[in-house]
Amino acid sequence: MILAAIIACEIAFWVAIIAGLVTRYALKRPRLGAAFLIAAPVVDVILLTLVCVDLLGGGTASWHHGLAAIYLGISVAYGHRMVAWVDVKYTQWFRGGPAPKKLYGAAYMRKCWADAARTVVAMLIALGIVQVLIWVVGNAEQTAALADFRMVIGIVAAADILWALSLHGVAQDAAVRSEVGSARHSTTALTDRLAEFLS
Repeated sequence: MILAAIIACEIAFWVAIIAGLVTRYALKRPRLGAAFLIAAPVVDVILLTLVCVDLLGGGTASWHHGLAAIYLGISVAYGHRMVAWVDVKYTQWFRGGPAPKKLYGAAYMRKCWADAARTVVAMLIALGIVQVLIWVVGNAEQTAALADFRMVIGIVAAADILWALSLHGVAQDAAVRSEVGSARHSTTALTDRLAEFLS
């Protein structure tokens, strides 16, 4: 049931986003479009309500409930950014807008660290939801799967941080190679000028 609810809520989320953009741009009705966009977070509230009702009704927690918590955390932490990304893409594809600027080097590294921070926030939200559900249900046997799922939440956060750290190392190596290359270029230029002067 919960897995089906997650899938349904994910579909409803994107339907609301797309309907909001189409209404805003194609139909020239910005207020109605804004209403659709505002409706997107309501989907998260519905999913959280379904999870609570299922567990308080005697349902046994499974990884589906933990996945719902992660979905809610990501939706809160990344929701605004996802809407902005879709908005930019819609403008690019259907209204001749500019393509998003590609990031490289230090700028890309900063973006990766910002994403890692968002992921940590998302996982903290997910962890909070899981913990509140465990407390509310108050039955260790019924919520055992949720308790175990806290490790999965930690792994997701750690994986994103490690990814950002790996890119940080790559960026530092690239910066060092750039500095070495500049130094070599300056040394070569100085040697050429010295040879020209002596000749």
